[in-house]
Amino acid sequence: MTIKTVDAILDRTLTGKDISPEEGAVLLKQTDSGALAAIRATADKLRQRQAGDTVTYVINRNINFTNICEQHCSFCAFRRDEGEEGAYWLDLAQILEKATDAVCRDATEICMQGGLNLKAKLNGSSLAYYLRIVKGIKNEFPQLHLHAFSPQEVQFIAREDNLTYESVIAQLRDAGVGSMPGTAAEVLDDRVRRILCPEKINTATWLEIVSTAHRMGLPTTSTMLSGHIETPEQQMWHLSLLRSLQQTALERGYPARISEFILLPFVGQEAPKPLQKRVGRDQPILADALLLTAVARIFLGNWIINHQPSWVKLGLAGATEALIWGCNDIGGTLMEEHITTMAGAKGGTCMEVETLQAAIRSLGRPYQQRDTLYHKLLVGIR
Repeated sequence: MTIKTVDAILDRTLTGKDISPEEGAVLLKQTDSGALAAIRATADKLRQRQAGDTVTYVINRNINFTNICEQHCSFCAFRRDEGEEGAYWLDLAQILEKATDAVCRDATEICMQGGLNLKAKLNGSSLAYYLRIVKGIKNEFPQLHLHAFSPQEVQFIAREDNLTYESVIAQLRDAGVGSMPGTAAEVLDDRVRRILCPEKINTATWLEIVSTAHRMGLPTTSTMLSGHIETPEQQMWHLSLLRSLQQTALERGYPARISEFILLPFVGQEAPKPLQKRVGRDQPILADALLLTAVARIFLGNWIINHQPSWVKLGLAGATEALIWGCNDIGGTLMEEHITTMAGAKGGTCMEVETLQAAIRSLGRPYQQRDTLYHKLLVGIR
């Protein structure tokens, strides 16, 4: 594919038009330094036009409340069976202790996800268990935004209690969940999922649960686990499904939609051996992640404005570089993180606000604290 063809695709995006998945795949396959520079420059220009120059961040705490899980995803070094060495399950008092610490450190958000623990029930009900956690936190700290429970967890609760997705989402929302993490998406192609996470929900179910959340007024994020066994075409198919999901929410006038896209490059250092051997490396390839970051901005930016890298997976230097490849947000402080860290990530588990600010300032860009839904807060403006 000639540089002339790449330039034609990029020129069209700068007129405000969407590109096709096939054109996105063309961009992802470029290796010429001139083409890569043009893709980066276009993504950066679109980021400036769509989201502005200010880089945002959120002060949040991540709570992975259990790693006991019924599923066996081929990439997961986090899960344990009950009784296995390293297995844990936080009780409500421990969760509240972490939430208290978060508030003391000026957090506005608790991000909460965990393994699919079959014993996590209250009076025989899975939903009752999850509602007790939500209400426990919200009763103590009503000001905190709870960004909690993935589509996979919603499906798990619904299955265990024989409920509809709509019922589960409504009760979590009414109890105080403010938004749903768009995790468990991995790659939205069932050929990949059958190898990567055969026990997880399929593509159609993930899309159904996220769309139901939008219809019921619960915002979601969106993610992609990249850089393992998927092809550029499958990456673009994933992005096209996210774009269609957002378009559906807008066209149908749903009260909520996708607030951000987060690229999650695969970390395989501690992943189960079969997948580790198949992928052939332990850490993400930064150049690949940055190119996909840029193409995601070019492909999704008209519909999903906010794009965020993962400093846990890329390291702070890599995440900072992603801010010139299409990202406008550097993520959150997290305070603790277990899932990616147990996979062997080298980015760390906690980031101080000042460290994030310094990284943004190193690019000569202004920074601003935000809340979970990208409302700018009056504190943290520079």
